[in-house]
Amino acid sequence: MSLELIRACHDKVAAGGALTVAEAEALIRLEGPDVMDLMAAANRIRHRFVGDAVHLCSIVNTKSGGCTEDCAFCAQASRFATPIDRYGLLEPEAVARAADEAAANGARAFGIVAAWRGLKEGPVLDAVCEQIETLAARGDLNADASLGLIESPAVARRLKEAGLVCYNHNLETAPSFYPQVCTTHTFEERLATLRYCREAGIRICSGGILGMGESPEQRVELAFALREVAPDMVPLNFLNPQPGTPLGEREPLAPMEILKAIAVFRLVLPDRNIMVAGGREVGLRSLQPLMLLAGANGTMTGNYLTTPGAPPEQDRQMVADLGRTVAGREVPVP
Repeated sequence: MSLELIRACHDKVAAGGALTVAEAEALIRLEGPDVMDLMAAANRIRHRFVGDAVHLCSIVNTKSGGCTEDCAFCAQASRFATPIDRYGLLEPEAVARAADEAAANGARAFGIVAAWRGLKEGPVLDAVCEQIETLAARGDLNADASLGLIESPAVARRLKEAGLVCYNHNLETAPSFYPQVCTTHTFEERLATLRYCREAGIRICSGGILGMGESPEQRVELAFALREVAPDMVPLNFLNPQPGTPLGEREPLAPMEILKAIAVFRLVLPDRNIMVAGGREVGLRSLQPLMLLAGANGTMTGNYLTTPGAPPEQDRQMVADLGRTVAGREVPVP
């Protein structure tokens, strides 16, 4: 019965149809050997709709710690006692050095990330735009950013004028679970930020974090919320519990649970770029290569905001071992 469900869902999506919530919920409840069949179906859909190239991106934490918000997963919230480095906005030269390293490691997109509530008109926006202009002038990396809530369409237009290509602002979790994760800003404010960026001509990157205590059905709810948003890139993060945060004692998701979620997100979002980002090292461990056989077609390489990532050369080797190529390169990675 399970195999028939998987085949029916695969064939429906392959023919251009869209899964229903009930179908996706049935898929995310699969267990045991059925998960491998689900992954295989998602991998075929990935190949059909977005091809075999693997997108690599990197980020720099341009301002660390001191955030006023209360996101329960975040080590950078000022109200939580967390053992992280804290510093103010980096100079453009420091961002340029980080971009050099990202490009050398095979990334084709580089994101400037800051820990604060968001952006409004003023000197901070001016400084951020200077960083974006420096990055955009390179020509070898897409200038991306993740800078919190955008408070007006005018701010989004400033970012576009500075050369911003893509803006990341995650929905984080299902609308029904969101109040358990953050109380200092609303789900609707996040949607407004994405709308302002899209209206300004900026590409949208939006996904979430799985493993924060949501149910499997709420993971499906997030996938369908993202289908409404239709971002260009969907980063899937998996909780890496940080000491001192409200979620610091939570157990990470099991590797097969992560792979199952990736597969379901691919079947719900067949033509979107799905990137596995934070938490993959902790959550997937030795099964990391399987993320690219479960429906993902991208990953973050290098370090994250406050935690180390896998060595970039290891990621490039993983791509090559799977017989895949890095997006933007014409030959397989050696």
